[in-house]
Parts: sequence; structure tokens; C-alpha cells
Amino acid sequence: MTPTQHPEVMSTAPTGPSEGTATLELPEMDQLPDTPWITLVWNDPVNLMSYVTYVFQTYFGYSKDKATALMLDVHHKGRAVVATGPREQMERHVEALQSYGLWATFQKDE
Repeated sequence: MTPTQHPEVMSTAPTGPSEGTATLELPEMDQLPDTPWITLVWNDPVNLMSYVTYVFQTYFGYSKDKATALMLDVHHKGRAVVATGPREQMERHVEALQSYGLWATFQKDE
């Protein structure tokens, strides 16, 4: 019988696994890697230290002291971790920082 011949049939979709059907097994939530991602700002020969501090204060809302400390890390160490979190958020931070003209990247935290 087809669904049009029998009014009680609501669906012809299979109700269980059949031959040729793959089952996707997802890991338990507590087994998912929770490695955070980081946003890095790198030293460059273009931006003034005062401008980098300004960007950190403006974009992230960091205090002047925190923004200055991060800027000094960038200047003296060549880079600074300015944010940590989920990958999507770090991607947004990198795009925003690059729109300010800073050299920014993201990667998995080690």
C-alpha cells in the first residue's frame, strides 16, 4: 500500500537503521576537547605604542594599566596574548584588531 491508498500511514520514512546506513557517534560532552583558543597581537614597525594601547582600551575595554602592560609585552617580547576563549570569538577579535591595523592572529592555546 502507498500513503495515498491507506489514510493511517503518515510517513514512509524508515523508522530504524537499515543496511547501508551509517550512524554518527558523537563523543560525550565531557570528552570534547575544551582547549581554549588565544588571540595574539604581534609587534610591527608601523603602529605607535600609544595607538596599540588605545586599541586595547577601545576594543576590549581594558583599563589603561592592563592595555599598557599588554602593549609593552608586544613591544618587548614581540607578541602578547590579548584574549582567550572559543575559536569563533577569537576569529572575531582578530578581524577587529586587523581592521584597526594591528597584526593579530589566533591559535589553539598550548
